[in-house]
Amino acid sequence: MSDPMRPRAALRTAVVWEVLQDALDRRVKATGRESLDVLDTGGGSGRFAVPAARLGHRVTVVDPSPNALFALERRAAEAGVADRVRGVQGDAHGLFDVVERGGYDAVLCHGVLEYMDDPAEGIGNAVAALRPEGVLSLLAAGLGGAVLARALAGHFKEARQALDDPNGRWGEGDPVPHRFTAGQLTSLVTGAGLEVAAVHGVRVFADLVPGVLVDTEPGALDALLELEAAVAELPAFHSVATQLHVLGETRGTAES
Repeated sequence: MSDPMRPRAALRTAVVWEVLQDALDRRVKATGRESLDVLDTGGGSGRFAVPAARLGHRVTVVDPSPNALFALERRAAEAGVADRVRGVQGDAHGLFDVVERGGYDAVLCHGVLEYMDDPAEGIGNAVAALRPEGVLSLLAAGLGGAVLARALAGHFKEARQALDDPNGRWGEGDPVPHRFTAGQLTSLVTGAGLEVAAVHGVRVFADLVPGVLVDTEPGALDALLELEAAVAELPAFHSVATQLHVLGETRGTAES
């Protein structure tokens, strides 16, 4: 069982992993190659990189944190995929200081855009790392989920602040520099020259349900996972998701 599908982690990653795994499988069939080259920008300790390597793919992880890269190395070794996972210290801003342009079948950009001064630059670099036919997996913080969470916590002024702020921030103490709507993310993806293949809401309910209920009620975790999967593709729920996932494809890939 892969890391993203561990019970508690699954609440945060299951939807994204299912979409990503399907996209990688489609690229394998389209290319006729059993192994793809995958770039994970901001991939940290390998939450997605190691499971992708378990599928047989070669994964390069770029992350600014030496501690995260050390954890990645350890996780890859424990999973028996150390020969297929390479960690490189760097960031999305200076991506091509450490990796090559146009060298990857798939690029993961998860939890990166929120922290970039220019999100369009981050998307542009991710797309420039793709081969002529490739896929981009983009995961970023959703505006609506933050507004809903602050309101439900009784912080109504902060909820309104997040709603009105151009970056979706609820105040000076907000640790997230940018939040996005689904429309903003899809515009960034199409503006970089990709076709939008799918949009999913992630953690629509998971961050709102009391953890004690999920941990103690028999069958609650599985039922919540099924509910998250059922609403992920419904546009009505994208506006309240904690995170938004967009799958982008190069035009050649979309036509193949």
